Amino acid sequence: MLTVEKIGGTSMSAFDKVLQNIILFDPNRIYNRIYIVSAYAGVTNWLLEDKKTQKPGVYHFFINKQNYAEKLDELCSKLQQINAQYKELGLDIVEANNFIRQRINDAQRYLESLADVLASGYLPPENIYQVAREILASIGESHSAFNTVNILKNKGYNATLIDLSGFHDAESLTIDERIRKYLTGIDFNQTICVVTGYAKGIEGIMREFDRGYSEVTFSKVAVLVKADEAIIHKEYHLSSADPNIVGVENCRPVGMTNYDVADQLTDVGMEAIHPKASKPLEMNGINLRIKNTFEPTHEGTLITKNYICPESRVEIITGSDKVMILDIHDPLMVGSVGYDLRIMQELEKHNVSYIFKTTSANSISMVIWEKDAKKELLETLQSKYEAVTIQKAALVCLVGTNIHQPGILARTAQVLAANNINVLSVGCALRQVNIQLVVERQYFRKAISLLNQAFVEKEATFSK
Repeated sequence: MLTVEKIGGTSMSAFDKVLQNIILFDPNRIYNRIYIVSAYAGVTNWLLEDKKTQKPGVYHFFINKQNYAEKLDELCSKLQQINAQYKELGLDIVEANNFIRQRINDAQRYLESLADVLASGYLPPENIYQVAREILASIGESHSAFNTVNILKNKGYNATLIDLSGFHDAESLTIDERIRKYLTGIDFNQTICVVTGYAKGIEGIMREFDRGYSEVTFSKVAVLVKADEAIIHKEYHLSSADPNIVGVENCRPVGMTNYDVADQLTDVGMEAIHPKASKPLEMNGINLRIKNTFEPTHEGTLITKNYICPESRVEIITGSDKVMILDIHDPLMVGSVGYDLRIMQELEKHNVSYIFKTTSANSISMVIWEKDAKKELLETLQSKYEAVTIQKAALVCLVGTNIHQPGILARTAQVLAANNINVLSVGCALRQVNIQLVVERQYFRKAISLLNQAFVEKEATFSK
């Protein structure tokens, strides 16, 4: 059995657990496993920007013509401090420090050359910035992959580093071509293959997928080698609800679900896997397993193409309180063909995708991400339609492969109404894998907890 397994950044930072619970957990299955590794937790934030707070990393010092060389020196020191943490696991500190120092020195040379080209004015700045972003992003995964192979070799295992960053070659390869070239001829029966989550390509993996690129590399490798199973190791289970909201004791691993449900989760920000990574797996018939790094004996959650739960039940209660509900009212809307199309075109111009939409004779209500509710979009809509209302809200979702049964919506509304939570809007597509409710933002956590109690904690049919 050949598996392709992605290890997330938080897990990589607990590398003693990765060794114990994943790579060396089963003495009979050391080989025939290809690992796609992320950068250690926080490293990509230092290189680019903090994903949550947007605190600038080296990249922003470069594009703002500030002292990025100094920031690279600081970065090198931080990465060497990370190296020191793994000395007891067998990392050769001298080799590891030399590797990352050389890689950062090379990156600085590349950035200096880009700065010269930028100053010449011959190329649009955006093109140069994108190249800089690619160069910097690649450093994190090369660092963690090198360390992983170094530790394994020092423990006596045959391990192979597949550095897809292409840092020292000028070959004009697509991402797929590079992966194929670097993996061709490797006997996975005889070596532990460690692959960087970053893969260089002429299309630019950061340009195409931004921070989800390591999962895309993972998916492409799995498809190329025709993996029997793809596995993502995270620091938590894919759970029936957010344990930070309902408590660890009140939620359970989902166990089994399908790719349709995985897409629903992605749409509301609870990403089991990047959607551009899941589609190739689904289309090639490769099942995806989500496992908890810190519970190695647990089977985790298996995501397949056609799974339908035998019992009708809600599998996951999720949602987001980082959304706005946007309502457009116009008396000319009723009976007018293509009215919503014109609204959608305005959203497209501003690069805004809605999560949820409902309509009435004269109104269209949409839920969009709060970060997309820009002043320019609202002013454009207000200039074209009679009344545009926007307010902070929360989206609560009941998701499952088999929730097509009478009474779920009524039960949901009853639970919320009994606790004085008003439903602002509700929607469900015909397939009924995701019932979506909009509530006032202040009630988000309470709504999640109440629905989890109603549909998960009290459901005797819920599979552990």
